[in-house]
Amino acid sequence: MKKAAIATLVMLFGLSLAWTAFGAEKATKDECVAKSKEAAKLFNEKGQDAAIKAINDKQGPFVWKDTYVFMVDFDGKMLAHPMSPALIGKNVLDMKDKGEPGKLLFKDFAEVAKSKGEGWVDYMWMNPGDPKPRKKVTYVYRVPGKNAYVGAGIYE
Repeated sequence: MKKAAIATLVMLFGLSLAWTAFGAEKATKDECVAKSKEAAKLFNEKGQDAAIKAINDKQGPFVWKDTYVFMVDFDGKMLAHPMSPALIGKNVLDMKDKGEPGKLLFKDFAEVAKSKGEGWVDYMWMNPGDPKPRKKVTYVYRVPGKNAYVGAGIYE
């Protein structure tokens, strides 16, 4: 009986440590803003090709915790996406919100970036491993002086 109680306590302690570690691995809104602005700064200082290369690097500075930065031009062409390389070069303006089929999320992203320069967009999206869409919020930031914006998002 004593061994079973100790084993249970050890297991519960291990689960609590795992849960704490898992919770620490979630990106924050502040990080999304900072990383997006850092990517835009890289674009302006080193050029579009250098920014695209850094953003597309899965081991690079723009992939962290459970999120990443992506880059799109205002014509709708995906310029950089470290997690879905198949999207690179594709026009994404017609991609739809998974919860609101009439909502074109990349058009919303572009509109916020063009009209305000930066902001948050809420939508429903598939999270790997989940059978149904979840609420996601993405920060978009217009690269100053360029025909593109960057963004990063988190599931809520």
